Amino acid sequence: MKVIKFKFEDLKLYQKALDFIDATYNSTNNFPIKEDYALTSQFRMASISIALNIAEGAGGTNAQFNRFLNISNGSIKECVVCSTIAKRLGYLNTEEDYNNRLQLEELSKITSSLQKYLKSNDQNTND
Repeated sequence: MKVIKFKFEDLKLYQKALDFIDATYNSTNNFPIKEDYALTSQFRMASISIALNIAEGAGGTNAQFNRFLNISNGSIKECVVCSTIAKRLGYLNTEEDYNNRLQLEELSKITSSLQKYLKSNDQNTND
């Protein structure tokens, strides 16, 4: 059976976002049960939101996609805070927090680059 693929699935940013979701789920599996409806849930939802907004924005106009990338970037920042809280509470060690931050920094850089590209592409079409 042939796999149906959507265009956004080829985006490097989307693939990296999926990798971060995997990492988030792996690390939050070790969080205390008392955090299931608090930090665990929030961290997972924020990581998922990154990929969801990339997918939702892709295929629209450049301005629409840029708006969804802004939302995605907010979720990236939210994940930084979740990782920091988890480290401060002792749920993540320094290396795990560092690895989260590396992935989030990369996601942030790719997002910014894509936004710059979209904006310059919009300006070029308006000239």
